[in-house]
Amino acid sequence: MLSELHIENIAIIEKASINFNRGLNVLTGETGAGKSIIIDSINAILGSRVNRDIIRNGEERSTVTAVFKDVALESWLEDNEIDLADELILARRISSDGKNSCRINGVPVTLSQLRDIGNYLIDVYGQNDGRQLLDESRQRIYLDNFGKLNDDLLQYQEEYNKFSLLKKELNKLNINKEEKERQLDTLRFIIGELEEAALVPGEEAELVARRDLLHNSEKLSEGIHIAKGLLDTDEYNAQALMEQACSALRRVSEFSNEVSSALVILENISSNVTDAVERLNDVLDTMNVKPGEYNSLESRLSELHRLERKYHTDEDGLINKLEDSKLKLSLLENSDYQIEKLSKEAKEQYKKCCELAKKLSQKRRAAGEQLEKGIEQELSDLSMPNAVFKVSIESKNDIDAFGIDKVQFLMSANLGEQVNRISRIASGGELSRIMLAMKNVFSSTDPVSTMIFDEIDSGVSGVAAQRIGEKLATLSRTKQVICVTHLPQIASIADTHYKISKQVKNGRTITMVHNLDFNDRTKEIARLFGGENITPLTLASAKEQLYNANLYKKGIS
Repeated sequence: MLSELHIENIAIIEKASINFNRGLNVLTGETGAGKSIIIDSINAILGSRVNRDIIRNGEERSTVTAVFKDVALESWLEDNEIDLADELILARRISSDGKNSCRINGVPVTLSQLRDIGNYLIDVYGQNDGRQLLDESRQRIYLDNFGKLNDDLLQYQEEYNKFSLLKKELNKLNINKEEKERQLDTLRFIIGELEEAALVPGEEAELVARRDLLHNSEKLSEGIHIAKGLLDTDEYNAQALMEQACSALRRVSEFSNEVSSALVILENISSNVTDAVERLNDVLDTMNVKPGEYNSLESRLSELHRLERKYHTDEDGLINKLEDSKLKLSLLENSDYQIEKLSKEAKEQYKKCCELAKKLSQKRRAAGEQLEKGIEQELSDLSMPNAVFKVSIESKNDIDAFGIDKVQFLMSANLGEQVNRISRIASGGELSRIMLAMKNVFSSTDPVSTMIFDEIDSGVSGVAAQRIGEKLATLSRTKQVICVTHLPQIASIADTHYKISKQVKNGRTITMVHNLDFNDRTKEIARLFGGENITPLTLASAKEQLYNANLYKKGIS
């Protein structure tokens, strides 16, 4: 559950801290006081995208910190290398330069990680989220979630993906005769040209090195001969002088350890000089240029560079191009056999997919019947006793990535009316109640422990508002519920009631959050009843509303 929320420098909120409790937490206040800013702050800490305009005017950054208790996310934290603690602390800082800093239990994380863990912590239902019900592509998702069919869908999709790959391969092979001949001619030409080039891995680098050696052979030869003369062939060369020095020291080395050590050093140097001379001789041997060798090197390199430019790749790429072309040619030359083979595999895979799609459809229909009963019962509790909710499942002409079903939610809000698409018959207030009904039905299978409703009372009043309040209270006995509302019927049934207000301080508007006691709640509910004109009668009505709400809560505890 969300236990603490700390907000700093977001919109008109300078600093605010809210300690949320279990049960039903309600936020009320005048329009523009900052209730929606609190919801926006919660969305920010859950990883939603925010505009830097959210930062309070004149400030460089804003921060949101949320503390959660009693969350079972050990596996997620371990996978993301975050230490487990008694509390889960999420923090996000938004800077005016557009940069975000996100942390979980003090560990820096990405916005994506924040969004991922947020999916396990809080379900936020905003004022416009009911419109998702009108998106028929999402109605299948609602049904699958309710029926716990996602594993079945995943199993089906794994097989469907195999079928799709087989179809793709068949489409590549199923080309007309003229196109096939054109591709065969192209592949044979590429293979012939690259085979004629007799490509060898690493050849280009060796050719470049040999060419550079021959290009600089005159300078190299001159330098090597000078060095060899000084080291080995001149009258007073280094090798002869070193040998004379070693011979002199050998005669006296037995009389001094230092002389013996010096002799060892000189003998090593003499040996190294000999090795150096041998290497220089080897270089001279390689510089024996054959007639026309340099031109031959240039010609070979020119041919390799031409092929590389033509096929837009390097030496290794040319070799891979040759092997790939051979493989494609083999497949194309044997395409009739491959087509027959793949067609058989695709037919068997299609049959397998159809069987899985049929099983998935049967489970959807069973889940649909349960969902219909659950939604209709919930709607009845929400003052829509004559509402009919129907999960329509029709078979499509063929399978796709989600099976064979076209899922639509249909309903009739009033007695005697035919069921129709929700988008055609549901008013704003009815849409809110349908969404709440669905949230209630889904809550038993939803692992998220905190649910937030931002003005779910839109378009609702009277008895319907009271029923929504009672439904929220019932839901809050198994989930933590946080609700922004303007209705006294909902505010009065809260377990914890916060009033959001604004005031001017030092020439700036700031938002204040107050946890109301019984007397303050009475005044606030009276304000919701009668506006600024609070009379003894509205106060009495507010007390009566609170009394009746407490009786209801005792009955569901």
